[in-house]
Amino acid sequence: MDKKKTFVTLEQLQEIDKTYPTPYHLYDEQGIIDNVLRLKEAFSWNKGYREYFAIKATPNPFILKILKEYGCGVDCASMTELMMGHALDYKPQEMMFSSNDTPIEEFQYANKVGAIINLDDITHIEVLERALGGSLPDTISCRYNPGGYFKLGTSVMDNPGDAKYGMTHEQIIEAFKILKSKGVKHFGIHSFLASNTVTNEYYPTLAKILFELAVELFEKTGADIRFINLSGGIGIPYKPEQKANDIAVIGENVHRVYDEVLTPLGMNDIAIYTELGRYMLGPFGCLVTKAINEKHIHKEYIGVDACAVHLMRPAIYKAYHHITVAGKEDEPCDHVYDVVGSLCENNDKFAVDRELPKIDMGDYLIIHDTGAHGFSMGYNYNGKLKSAELLLKKDGSVQMIRRAETPKDYFATFDFCDIFDKLNGET
Repeated sequence: MDKKKTFVTLEQLQEIDKTYPTPYHLYDEQGIIDNVLRLKEAFSWNKGYREYFAIKATPNPFILKILKEYGCGVDCASMTELMMGHALDYKPQEMMFSSNDTPIEEFQYANKVGAIINLDDITHIEVLERALGGSLPDTISCRYNPGGYFKLGTSVMDNPGDAKYGMTHEQIIEAFKILKSKGVKHFGIHSFLASNTVTNEYYPTLAKILFELAVELFEKTGADIRFINLSGGIGIPYKPEQKANDIAVIGENVHRVYDEVLTPLGMNDIAIYTELGRYMLGPFGCLVTKAINEKHIHKEYIGVDACAVHLMRPAIYKAYHHITVAGKEDEPCDHVYDVVGSLCENNDKFAVDRELPKIDMGDYLIIHDTGAHGFSMGYNYNGKLKSAELLLKKDGSVQMIRRAETPKDYFATFDFCDIFDKLNGET
């Protein structure tokens, strides 16, 4: 079986275990920094370029501080994500608020902290105007959904026509006209047409669609378009045989389309924004868990001390996450296991019929590519508690950046209940 390289060794895991028990999510600081620098270099041709990291992917202030140090903003989709960005001193225009089905109070808070508001629907113009007492921000973005299927060549990448997000072609033109008539001075365009693409062609293809839309919007409305937000969608190779995206090639091809469509019309001062999450953090995080049980019935099972509470993607999407047995990287994968957690659900499986080396009790299993949409999608079914998050620092030391939950945390929201004191006393 093909292999994936880990950023942590068995010896390091054994040392970590002296302080922090499994399971935990571990992040690679140096890997994160190197990746940010590659991204910035790929888009350095665009004077106004900025990455707005999608907080939902990895909502941890220690991670966000690293990204902030290298010039990244944040993309927020809720009140609490906005609050996190504001608490970390992200300045106005360094936060993007891209929500849908948005409550009025969230529009109000986004405006208060200076986030760029990205409207998901034409009806939100009236909602936002009402929320802000009749006035609108100087700068507003609108989200575009062209409908139909999004294709690269003959391959269908996703189905925007079935997505709840964004405005139709006719609506976004009308929205720009309405917003301009209400005093909005500067505009942005945003779109997200496919998820987790492992191809260098996605961003350039999306960029061409949005650049041509920008030209049309300018010609039909006279709007001052300041930025085009390519959103997320650049994926990672979860499977070892997949070839990773080349961000340098992606940036170069977006540049080429920019010069073909916008530059000849004198629109070459438009900034390019991205809102990457999975690409930024996915490969630089892993879930570390330990084999604690084995079962030999109709299949061979290895039970670990993590479960779907700590990583939902395999359970809900049947998503593949590669597994390395620490210290056994060079041993033959001559055993076939289902690697499972302890939830009372049969989909609580990290791997099904996976070829792995022989696993002994106490072995560390490294579940790859959990740095984005890993911890953040956790929950508390069966009363299971969320794990700690740890950061492997550049100097090789390990820092806890979120403690593991305790029963006291689980019971804390019963503080109005008569039994709370008893429950709290036992935890």
